[in-house]
Amino acid sequence: MTAPAHSRPTACLALADGSLFYGMGFGATGQTVAELCFNTAMTGYQEIMTDPSYAGQIVTFTFPHIGNTGTNPEDDETGDPVAAGMVVKWMPTDPSNWRSTQNLSEWLAARGRIAIGGVDTRRLTRAIRQQGAPHAALAHDPDGNFDIEALVAAARGFAGLEGMDLAKEVTCAQSYRWNEMRWAWPEGYAAQENAPHKVVAIDYGAKRNILRCLASVGCDVTVLPASATYEDVMAHNPDGVFLSNGPGDPAATGIYAVPMIKSIIENTQLPVFGICLGHQMLARALGGNTVKMSHGHHGANHPVKDVDTGKVEITSMNHGFAVDAQTLPKGVVETHRSLFDGSNCGIRMEGRPVWSVQHHPEASPGPQDSFYLFERFAAAMAERAA
Repeated sequence: MTAPAHSRPTACLALADGSLFYGMGFGATGQTVAELCFNTAMTGYQEIMTDPSYAGQIVTFTFPHIGNTGTNPEDDETGDPVAAGMVVKWMPTDPSNWRSTQNLSEWLAARGRIAIGGVDTRRLTRAIRQQGAPHAALAHDPDGNFDIEALVAAARGFAGLEGMDLAKEVTCAQSYRWNEMRWAWPEGYAAQENAPHKVVAIDYGAKRNILRCLASVGCDVTVLPASATYEDVMAHNPDGVFLSNGPGDPAATGIYAVPMIKSIIENTQLPVFGICLGHQMLARALGGNTVKMSHGHHGANHPVKDVDTGKVEITSMNHGFAVDAQTLPKGVVETHRSLFDGSNCGIRMEGRPVWSVQHHPEASPGPQDSFYLFERFAAAMAERAA
């Protein structure tokens, strides 16, 4: 079966339930299969596409103006896009921004990522919200020839993210040092040259801006692969340990990550700070469980409440799994909670400088409400040193 000839679309998105969305393709040609999610951020499409936490996912953007500021090397969160594909309402226009060095379609094509425009993203987002994140196949053919039955079969054949350890696919191959700080006008990215705190960051799929935030609060950062052992970490004699964001099922990654974290907690008094997958890893190491969410949280406008103070922060989020707060053992306290659905967004150990959050305090893109968490981590290391 082929696509209707009269409309001659050049891209097709097929869901596992047989739903079809035709549109105009841009970026790379070919076919990809992944879980389909939606992101509500109004800015930062380049950062979103290069966020390693999106491995195994096609991203639907609910904001219609995607691509209008182009792309540039400074905004990549990792070396190449990690998200499998992109779905937008309107085809990208020519970029209009002084920092742009390449338009979105060319940028995607050069990195082998498929995109489709002209889709009713409102309808698609409703379907995801009501039925959960579906498995989908996305194809781009300039001639508009699609084997629909094969596309639907490919979507149905996708194994899904449950049980999938994707951190090992996006982590660094070997350790490296990081000293680049957050972007600031007019110098751009300056180097941290007088860092008082030695931090080991475990890379489950770390965003560059997280590492920049650590450097900006005075951290001399050494990044280790996701498979790093307790001995690997302690060989660097750190003042603190950071657990990064990342993709996939925390239960799968936890097979090798949890024992290392447990050893850090049981054998040292080091401050430990986790974000996103790192939050889920810490929770599992402390005795809690994680669960797959219906459609996850992806956006830059998520309200999170600090349980202790009642303060509400607007945060960036990107996760399809969550910590089950009801499974947290005695001595582990819930610190933050989503005001959208009540899901857990933060934990801490009582009496220890060990904590984590589900949201992204580095933003990129998004609001800066939660940056203080990096400062809190630095203060905990300074207090221990004193």
